Amino acid sequence: MSFIDEHRDRFGGVEPICRVLTQHGYSIDPSTYYRAATRPPSARAVRDSELKDLIARVHSENFGVYGVRKVWRELNRCGQAVARCTVQRLMRELGLSGAVRGKKVRTTVPDPSAERASDLVRRNFVATAPNRCWVADFTYVQAYRGTVYVAFVVDTFSRRIVGWSAATSKATPLVLGALEMGLWQRDRAGQDRAGLIHHSDAGSQYTSFRLAAHLAGQDIAASIGTVGDALDNALMESTIGLYKTELIKRRGPWRTLTDVELGTAEWIDWYNNRRLHGEIGHVPPVEYEAEFYLRQPNPQLEAQP
Repeated sequence: MSFIDEHRDRFGGVEPICRVLTQHGYSIDPSTYYRAATRPPSARAVRDSELKDLIARVHSENFGVYGVRKVWRELNRCGQAVARCTVQRLMRELGLSGAVRGKKVRTTVPDPSAERASDLVRRNFVATAPNRCWVADFTYVQAYRGTVYVAFVVDTFSRRIVGWSAATSKATPLVLGALEMGLWQRDRAGQDRAGLIHHSDAGSQYTSFRLAAHLAGQDIAASIGTVGDALDNALMESTIGLYKTELIKRRGPWRTLTDVELGTAEWIDWYNNRRLHGEIGHVPPVEYEAEFYLRQPNPQLEAQP
């Protein structure tokens, strides 16, 4: 069918093509072609066409980074009952795929002269409630006008990014800004953060006196992992890996600090409010926290988006 449709104008219609094909052992009658051409599409073909539109939209609306598993789960969350193998087949036909992570670039530079807190987390990144344990780290983005550093603070309970900041310097104010945003958001929502632990690697920014004093002033316990061991801050390493894969590599090249800030703000809003996270039951972090507070005997004020 597709061969005849493609060449019928060039070779004078359907009949000459069918005649030549028959002479070469591929017997096909013109009437067979016309019956097939006028036959209505099958129910499967109609369903596939509808699903392809939905799949393309889900993929596009989620930064173009969802693979088969997340597209399948998002469709089912939206009420579209479909098999995973069907999504896989149709994504292959559409040429769509998920983002693939690259290698992590080391940014931790310890200060050997600085005193540092002990490791209170010990690789246990499963909190029982929000605001029990936050993890922090930063990465860099190469821009035309110089390197931009981006710091994050993540709540280990929900994987929600509670604070972030960007700057052209990787000094202490960078990581302090991310922490202050997290504190502001949680305090604004009226949430209890008694006993909160702030965990990071042993970079000089996180062992600085200024950050330590700020944590102490907020009654936050400081925790620092082993130098150079990514497993001691694995959850944060994973979040930064997603950030680089889902935003930085796909939206670049980046020009200025402002461009990186705008792109990061957009990505974090999606990450917190709409992105599905397998570690918390394939729901967004904000939804996961809201469900937690609804289950409490005396619910606190729900988390703000």
